Amino acid sequence: MFDLNGALERFAGKLALENILTAAVTLLVCLVAVRLLMKVARRLLGRTKLEERIRRYVLMALKLLLYTLTVVFTAGSLGINMTSLVALLSVGSLGITLAAEDVLGNVAGGLVILSSHPFAIGDFIESGGVSGTVEEISLNHTKLITPDGLTALLPNKELAASKVTNYTVLGRRRIAWRMSAAYGAPTETVKAACHRAVEATEHILNDPAPAVYLTAFGESGVDFTVYCWASAEDFWTTQFALAEHLREEFAQAGVEIPYNKLDVHIQKD
Repeated sequence: MFDLNGALERFAGKLALENILTAAVTLLVCLVAVRLLMKVARRLLGRTKLEERIRRYVLMALKLLLYTLTVVFTAGSLGINMTSLVALLSVGSLGITLAAEDVLGNVAGGLVILSSHPFAIGDFIESGGVSGTVEEISLNHTKLITPDGLTALLPNKELAASKVTNYTVLGRRRIAWRMSAAYGAPTETVKAACHRAVEATEHILNDPAPAVYLTAFGESGVDFTVYCWASAEDFWTTQFALAEHLREEFAQAGVEIPYNKLDVHIQKD
């Protein structure tokens, strides 16, 4: 049967006063070294262009590493077998890494997002079929607020590896609104009605200049597309206002908006 008290007495007997003093001095020196190294690291990171959050995460990881080395050095000064301790730490870290593989992948993805800046808080993005305004970027996930008021949490591991479309990074967005006109309507009449609708719509930018093009010949009408730009903040309201003005201008110009028709012929025997 294992004698715990005897093992503790033998271990205490090996801890001579000299080892205890050496360990105390080692601990003191390590703590001072940790403080100095952390101070130097803060200064060096402060000169970089990294975001404050990334600098904070790097400093936390560095502090954890330095304190781990402090424990190892202090334990070695006490005469503890470091081979077993290092092996135990290695096995433990391997188990933690395997158990938290997805979490570590999200953390790595979060660092990539924070360092590469594909989007920022307040941007409207789309990824993996989900679109919304970025509200929070953490190491584990990115929080989006969808246009219908829902909250979506996207894992950073998937977000960093997938296609991301940023609609607001330029500060403006292009509106491409398609309208159909009957084949009997003259092209210039339709274009003039479209330009009047653009002029009547607020928040449309003059640079780049709006344009109207004939883009397709449909089954029941001719398709015209209005291209114009609006600021990212006014995009949705401007687009809907343009649609209303297009309908009004088409009506005033006598331009018919075609729709699918079905002619039924009844024959008598």
